[in-house]
Amino acid sequence: MSLVLDAAAQDLLFREARTANAFTDEPVTDEQIEAIYDLVKYGPTSTNQSPLRITLVRSAEARERLVRHMAEPNRAKTAAAPLVALLATDIEFHEELHKLVPHFPQVKDLLYAERPVREASAVLNGALQAAYFIIGVRAAGLAAGPMSGFDAAAVQKEFLDDDHTPLMVVNIGRPGPDAWFPRAPRLDLDEVVTTV
Repeated sequence: MSLVLDAAAQDLLFREARTANAFTDEPVTDEQIEAIYDLVKYGPTSTNQSPLRITLVRSAEARERLVRHMAEPNRAKTAAAPLVALLATDIEFHEELHKLVPHFPQVKDLLYAERPVREASAVLNGALQAAYFIIGVRAAGLAAGPMSGFDAAAVQKEFLDDDHTPLMVVNIGRPGPDAWFPRAPRLDLDEVVTTV
């Protein structure tokens, strides 16, 4: 059985896509980011909570502040990327549920009154939205370089508040020369799927 999505789109989003490690100096525009978000915001999350928050690190001063908290192997590529997005999850996402779930006004207090419940749900659903964001970057014809190699506590203190947890840093742009490492192996279907 074949997929409905054509082979070229499958390649763009998955088969040929890799984490980019080098970029050209072509800028990434606000219009491109808007188009990416306008696509990926429709990806499902639990109770439509949509906890992902995106900080675009554009200024040289902000970039310098971020780079010093990146793991050493990630510093140079983060400094050189045309755009860097700090993806975080909002632990207080429940304050927006009146807009996102208007047909279920009691959801905020019924399901998300306790902070530990919100934290667990926000991290899971924020990570899900971060994956949508990476695919959206690819759908825009750009390359993404997602990284978890950074000092999360320091990045949170530098750019966020106690109600926002950093998930990943994503370098974004057109891939430059030698942008890709060789494709790493993947698990086969029988190593992942169990039928009961």
